[in-house]
Amino acid sequence: MSLENVYREAMALNTITDMGKRESAAKTFFEKLNRTTLPDKFNWAAEIFEGMHVKERGDQPALIWTDLATDEESRYTYKELAANGNKFLNFARKNGVAKGDNLYMLTPIVPETWFASFAGIKGGLVSVPTATSMTEREIQFRFEAYKPDVIVAFEGLTDLVDDALQKAVCTPKAKVVLGQKDGWVPYTQIASESADAEPADVGKDDVLFCFFTSGTTGLPKRVGHSATSYPVGHLSTAVIQGLEPGDVHHNLSAPGWAKWAWSSFFAPFNLGATATGFNFTALDVAKYVATVAKYKVNSFCAPPTAWRAFVGLDLGKYDFSAMKYSLSAGEPLNPEVIEQWKKATGTEIRDFYGQTESTCMIGNPPWMEGKMRFGSFGYPSPMYDVILTDDDGREITEPNVTGHIVVRLSNWRALGLFHKYIDDPQKTQAAFVNNMYFTGDKASFDQDGYWWFVGRSDDVIKSSDYRVGPFEVESALVEHPAVMEAAVVGSPDPNRYQLVKACVILAEGYTPSKALALELFQHTIDVLAKFKIPRIIEFVEELPKTISGKIRRVELRETEEKKKEAAAVSPNEYFYHQFPELGSRQK
Repeated sequence: MSLENVYREAMALNTITDMGKRESAAKTFFEKLNRTTLPDKFNWAAEIFEGMHVKERGDQPALIWTDLATDEESRYTYKELAANGNKFLNFARKNGVAKGDNLYMLTPIVPETWFASFAGIKGGLVSVPTATSMTEREIQFRFEAYKPDVIVAFEGLTDLVDDALQKAVCTPKAKVVLGQKDGWVPYTQIASESADAEPADVGKDDVLFCFFTSGTTGLPKRVGHSATSYPVGHLSTAVIQGLEPGDVHHNLSAPGWAKWAWSSFFAPFNLGATATGFNFTALDVAKYVATVAKYKVNSFCAPPTAWRAFVGLDLGKYDFSAMKYSLSAGEPLNPEVIEQWKKATGTEIRDFYGQTESTCMIGNPPWMEGKMRFGSFGYPSPMYDVILTDDDGREITEPNVTGHIVVRLSNWRALGLFHKYIDDPQKTQAAFVNNMYFTGDKASFDQDGYWWFVGRSDDVIKSSDYRVGPFEVESALVEHPAVMEAAVVGSPDPNRYQLVKACVILAEGYTPSKALALELFQHTIDVLAKFKIPRIIEFVEELPKTISGKIRRVELRETEEKKKEAAAVSPNEYFYHQFPELGSRQK
C-alpha cells in the first residue's frame, strides 16, 4: 500500500468506536505495515501534511497556541501552518541553506517552533531541537560535534549562542531571532517570503532529525532519525494514544527533546488532529489545568511529575467534559494518582513507553481502559518485535523475570527505530548486537502479558544478592501523605554493595525531622519486602530532572559516591540503624 493509504487507514482505525474491533484492526494494520516496502523517496511535509491534510482539511485548526502569563492566543489552520513553514524554508534557502544542512532550534513553546519544524522536513534539513535550558558549555559542545548551518533562537539565548559559536569556531549561514538582536535576523522579516515552496528530494533513509541524548556515562549521543522513522514510525504513537481526526490534543513538554516531536507534532499531524501549545516559564498547575479545560482538550499527555501536581488541585472546579484520553510517559505512574484523576475526569491515565531512539514501543492503547493494571505500562506495539532477554541475550519467556527490554530485528525492523548514533559507529555497534537493539532499560511481564517497568539497567540497585527497581520503592513512599515526590538510588556500601537510599521531597505542611524519618521507615516496612526497604532517607528541596520531567538518578548516584568518598552526611539524612526500635519489627 502507498504511504498515503497507510495514513488514511490509520485515521480510519482510530475512529472505530468498538474497542475490540479497534484492537483487531490495529494489529492487522501494523502487521501489514511491517511488511510494506517503503518508497525510495518520501517527503512527509509535502505528501501528507500538504498533500492530504491541507487539501482535505485546510481550514481546520492545526495549532492553537496561548501564553499562560499574558493570555495571548494564536490559531493556525493546516493551510496557514504550511504557509508559515514554507516562508521559513524560502528564507533559509535564500541564505544558502540546502538539503542536508543542520537546523538548530533553541525556542520555547511558540508557533515558530512548529513552522521551523515543518520547514526542516520539507526542505530535507537535519533538525536539531535544543532545550532552552542549555548552558553555554552545552551549546558549545553541540556546535563542535554537529555544526549549525541555520539557527532559530529565543532572544534571551542569543548571547549564549553567539559566545558558543565563537568558541566552537562556527559561522552559520543564517541566524534568526525571536525578538531583536544585533547580528541576527528578526523572525518577523520572514513574513514577506513566499507562502509556497518546492519540496526537497528526500530519500527514505535520509537523516532529518538529530537528538542529543544524555546517557548515564560519557558525553551526549546523537540519535539520528530518518525521513521515515519519525513521520511513519509515530503512527505507533498515534494509535496507542488514540488520536482521532479533529481531536484537540495537548502535550505538556517543551521543544528541545524528542517527546515534543512525538506528541506535539507528529502524532496529531499524522492523523489530522489539532495540536495545542501552552507557553510558560514556571509551571502554574492551576492555570495550566484551567487552560486544558478552557480549550476543550480531548487528549492530554503529561509526565508523571505533572500528574502528581495536578491531582493535588481541587479538580472539581474544572470542566473536563471534552476529555477522552489521558496519557503519561516518562516513568510509571503511581496508582493513587490514576485513581484521583479518573474520579475528576472519567478517564484513566494510560502509561506508555519509548525512547529518543524510538517511537512508542510499549503502551496501554485506548482499548485497555478498564482493563489496565495500575503500574503496568501495557504491552508492546505491533510495530515493534519487543522481547526480554537475560544478560547473555537469551530471550526470557517465563513471567515475572526481570530482563533487558530488547527490540528484535530478525523478523522485521521496526519502522520507528532510529538508524544510528550519528558519527559514532562504536556506540551504534554497542546498541545493536546480534540483530537486536538493546534499550538499556529493564522490565518484566506477568502471566497475562502485562509489562512492568523496573528501571534503567544501571538504575537497578544491587543490594546483597537482590536487585531492587527504584520505582516500586518510590511508589511505596509517595503513598505516605508526607511525601510529595521520591527518588530512589543505590548508595555504595562495603558490605551489601549498595544500600537502598530514598531522596524525599515533602508535601506542604511537613518539615524534615528524625520523627518523620522514623515514620517513613515504618511505613516502608509495612508495604515492602525486607530487601526493598530504604536504609537511608534524605529530605531534599528538589530533585535533578531532565526537561521531560524524568528524574536524573545518575546525578543522585554521583552525589552519593562523592559523599561516601568524603564520609559526608547531609543535615537532613537519616539511617535505618539510627532507630533501634525498628529492629524489633518483623522486617
